Amino acid sequence: MARQTQPRTDKSAAAHYRLKTGAMERLVNAGHAPRVSEAEIRKYSSKGRFRLPHWLKVVLLKWWFAGAVCYFFLWGLGIYLHGLDLLVSLAIGLGVTTDLMLNRILHNFESAEGANDKWMMVTAKGFHTFFLNIAYAALVLFCVFQTYYGINTGLGVDARADMSTAETMLGVEPILFGLLYLGFDLLFLKIRNTLIRIFRDARETADGCRKDGIAHD
Repeated sequence: MARQTQPRTDKSAAAHYRLKTGAMERLVNAGHAPRVSEAEIRKYSSKGRFRLPHWLKVVLLKWWFAGAVCYFFLWGLGIYLHGLDLLVSLAIGLGVTTDLMLNRILHNFESAEGANDKWMMVTAKGFHTFFLNIAYAALVLFCVFQTYYGINTGLGVDARADMSTAETMLGVEPILFGLLYLGFDLLFLKIRNTLIRIFRDARETADGCRKDGIAHD
């Protein structure tokens, strides 16, 4: 004989729907909960994962881009261009990749707007940044090749020889070139950031003194 189920009473049905209504109200009112920052969400969502520090990601990106430009421009165009023409093409390649690729990548994964400005020499946006990045790349490149020149002179070899001739001197290759370029880039960025901080502190001090003078008057 099939077992007959007891029909749900009006009292139990009312309690059941009262429970569902309460859950819906809590769900609707959840929109009024306090907002949680993206940094706080990432801190808990990434728990247990191995994540590289932010500064290390930036350093690796800068080193990789400099080494890649050395590989494609210096080694790739070295059979067609020589001397100053090769250095100019290398500076253009470094400036273009920095403006169109590296800086945009840094902007895309920054935690807040302007957070990665300290890692970029040219932080403004516009068409003129294209030429500013090329000029800055030329400055860093000059320092890099002066370092090669100094090292090879110290080794007692002919520093005027072809930089790509590894048999007669310390030749230019992507890994060491990327490290030297990264080192000078970080040095110039450190100087710039320090000067900005000094001027900002001086301005804040001057503003504070001016406000104090007005308050005493």
